[in-house]
Amino acid sequence: MTSGPEHRIDSKLISLLWAEGEAAADIARLHRSLFQPAWDEAAIRDLVYQQGVQALVAKVRLRDTGPPIMVGFVVGRVAADEGEILTLGVMTELQRRGIGLMLVDGIARALTGAGATRLFLEVAADNPGAIALYRDRGFAEVGRRRGYYARPGRPAADALVLEKRLEQGAARRTAGL
Repeated sequence: MTSGPEHRIDSKLISLLWAEGEAAADIARLHRSLFQPAWDEAAIRDLVYQQGVQALVAKVRLRDTGPPIMVGFVVGRVAADEGEILTLGVMTELQRRGIGLMLVDGIARALTGAGATRLFLEVAADNPGAIALYRDRGFAEVGRRRGYYARPGRPAADALVLEKRLEQGAARRTAGL
């Protein structure tokens, strides 16, 4: 990763929380600022209530007063023994500060606890920050989908398919998130 520990937010200031329909508006708002095409609130709400789907949000207190704000999210699902990260995002100005790592680790633990032994995801080949995050967490490329991500006014980007083996014991060693 390009940022060192000196740029990370103290993990004690970051809360990972389970997310359901009540978080759909906040997740959709952040998703819209990060991705095109973006998922809308209804799609996210429907998704988080599907069987096997788990979602987490990261909240950080950025001010001395007021409640913590949502700065990141991850949505994953498990089917049989395979987990998949469907989407993950961190507020642009807080990227490369450790929040994405916590979200990946959190959803990996959650999906492992739900029976997943392997975890898959897709990432745009032109997103070096995200690729570095996933490689840092033990993901390896197992496939490529050519021209998968449409880019307005630019050539489409390939999607890298990444996989990580999950340790079943990790879920038992870790209580909660």
